[in-house]
Amino acid sequence: LKILTTALFSVSMLGKKLGLYQWLSLLLLMAGVTLWPTESTEEQKVLTVGSQFVGVVAVLIACISSGFAGVYFEKILKETKQSVWVRNIQLGLFSFVFGFLGMMVYDGQIVRESGMFQGYSSITWIVVVLQAVGGLIIAVVIKYADNILKGFATSVSIIVSTLFSYFLLNDFNPTGLFFLGAVLVIAATFLYSYEGKAAIKV
Repeated sequence: LKILTTALFSVSMLGKKLGLYQWLSLLLLMAGVTLWPTESTEEQKVLTVGSQFVGVVAVLIACISSGFAGVYFEKILKETKQSVWVRNIQLGLFSFVFGFLGMMVYDGQIVRESGMFQGYSSITWIVVVLQAVGGLIIAVVIKYADNILKGFATSVSIIVSTLFSYFLLNDFNPTGLFFLGAVLVIAATFLYSYEGKAAIKV
């Protein structure tokens, strides 16, 4: 749903025009991601109609707010003269302030005794660096491409991650639904760019 809300906000806020093939590719992408199985548990909770309704409303609000935030960020990046780096520093400062306050409120005593980076290993630092670099790359993608393409990239990255989990870590057992979802995601990725190429030739 976030994929579709992002597309709708891109059309309404940025004036982006999507053709028939692109809308179909977005629906294919959503279907492909939906088919990927989640972690299964032996004990399934019995959900009431009320709790299911609350869950659906929460998901809708999350999708709408996330789609709006992503497109608004794209609008700010593309319509102002400030660079991606300045915008990232601005966002980073806000994150730092709130993160630091939360850390001091919940773990202030431990931080004062053992330091802020207690327990960090080389793996921890690698993850931190990867997250930081990933955030910068996402900002560049949004600046020079758009949020819809970022959604496609995220979906393809999930496929790549699961392949790594299967072949290198041996902690993932793909199912038929996963393969069907992966095929739909790959097909949607090619279909999304199809109309753009046709328009260029005309």
